[in-house]
Amino acid sequence: MTTKTAVLMDWVPGGRPINFIGAMLVLALICLASLLLGAGPVTVGDALSVLAGGGSEEARFVLAELRLPRLAVGVTTGLALGVAGALLQTMTRNPLAEPGLLGVSAGSAFAVALAILLGASTATVTTLVAQGGALAGCSLVIAASRMQGLGNDPVRLVLAGATLSGLLLAMTSLLMLADQRAADEIRFWVTGSIAGRPWPQLFATLPSLLFAGAIVVAVAQPLASLALGERVAAGLGHHPGRIRLLVVFAVALLVGGATALAGPLVFVGMVVPFLARALAGADIRKTLWLCLPLGPAVVLLADTISRLLAAPTELPLGVVTSLIGAPVLLAIVRARRMPTL
Repeated sequence: MTTKTAVLMDWVPGGRPINFIGAMLVLALICLASLLLGAGPVTVGDALSVLAGGGSEEARFVLAELRLPRLAVGVTTGLALGVAGALLQTMTRNPLAEPGLLGVSAGSAFAVALAILLGASTATVTTLVAQGGALAGCSLVIAASRMQGLGNDPVRLVLAGATLSGLLLAMTSLLMLADQRAADEIRFWVTGSIAGRPWPQLFATLPSLLFAGAIVVAVAQPLASLALGERVAAGLGHHPGRIRLLVVFAVALLVGGATALAGPLVFVGMVVPFLARALAGADIRKTLWLCLPLGPAVVLLADTISRLLAAPTELPLGVVTSLIGAPVLLAIVRARRMPTL
């Protein structure tokens, strides 16, 4: 095998394209289910008629104006959170490092709640504020992971992150008490949902998410070296400090954009890399490939379940992602030997 072929194989999920193809097929099926299933009066048959070019005016409206934007927001949010979780876990070498558990999402949520209270209305402002809050939360996480003894203990790092998240959530609750008008909007948003998000709100987040994607492509190879240790990375010509700064910036852009779209969704950034590593191994380059389809698949699956469990109403998406992610967290914590990255 030539050197060029070996490098290309490093970017294939697990060295086997079948993993990525299978994940894409699963995502396609979940996307179809997201379009066909819902809590409203439009049945599966009505939705299929619309996809075939017919259907009633009501069914066409529901699919084109409600379910299709919801699908697009779910794909974008899941992709961003999945990739951000993989980056954060690899950088901290901690399988429990998840944006929702370590205060990154909570920092973004608090910043958006404050912006809503102050009267921010445009999607662009909300996105920038959310990314700024995520950057602050992510910086605190990295500072905590660099503390002696804390970053080497996954459980203690999560406890520190949970403390930070609890503090920020309490401050968000205080903001809701300050203004009843803003409280209703903040309360609806903070529970997590991809419903009712207009196209302009999605388009406002895409430039920063694409920029974050370019950073991820540039930093993936050095990050794979950093996972072997700082001395190894430095010996290969990389700069560990610079790598961490780029990763923090990319995570802030990804989590902030996802939070601005769907609110704080916990556990997605932990479940997706966990599944990807189970299929592809610990190499971040292979893990990232599988996070691309698995992230949207997890969010859209949770969203579809949220529509069906309490029909004709819907459960908050954040509740369903917690129900999916909590067993995975318990399985990792209760493992006989805590996995390391």
